[in-house]
Amino acid sequence: MKTLKIIGIVIIALVAMFLITAIFVPKEYSVTREVLINKSNSEIFNYLKYLKNQDNFSVWSKMDPNMKKEFKGTDGTIGFISSWDSDNKDVGKGEQEIIKITNGKRIDFELRFKEPFEETDYAYFTTEEIDSITTKVVWGLNGKMNYPMNIMMLFMNFDDLLGKDLEAGLNNLKNLSE
Repeated sequence: MKTLKIIGIVIIALVAMFLITAIFVPKEYSVTREVLINKSNSEIFNYLKYLKNQDNFSVWSKMDPNMKKEFKGTDGTIGFISSWDSDNKDVGKGEQEIIKITNGKRIDFELRFKEPFEETDYAYFTTEEIDSITTKVVWGLNGKMNYPMNIMMLFMNFDDLLGKDLEAGLNNLKNLSE
């Protein structure tokens, strides 16, 4: 009986330590990658603002060529939604909506993941004219893990996990564009 009490106290102490630690762990993460592309800013921006074009360079789109896709609205405009549904657990199910466009500079998206987990994140592209034939493209992703799941931030490096996919996608975009 005394052993059970000790085990119970240890379990309660571990859970309390876990919950207290999670209070101090960041809840938000941000990942960005950039690439220089030898094309004009207007050409690159006008290509990026169409969500359907992401199928040509995004690593996630290429993970499951058989995923079901649906589109709502007018591509390249605020409110356009691209939905996906895949049996591949690395792709899952969700949708992406264009929520803001700053012409020639930035496109903002809301990502609503439904499977294998529910979460809302935000992504964006920025383009910057370096000179008349060179454009810097930044692809960024911002997310949040709610308490107490934010404790996972101690064990997961989102910059490493997602950064390689953003970088590969940007390199695919560069190869397609040049």
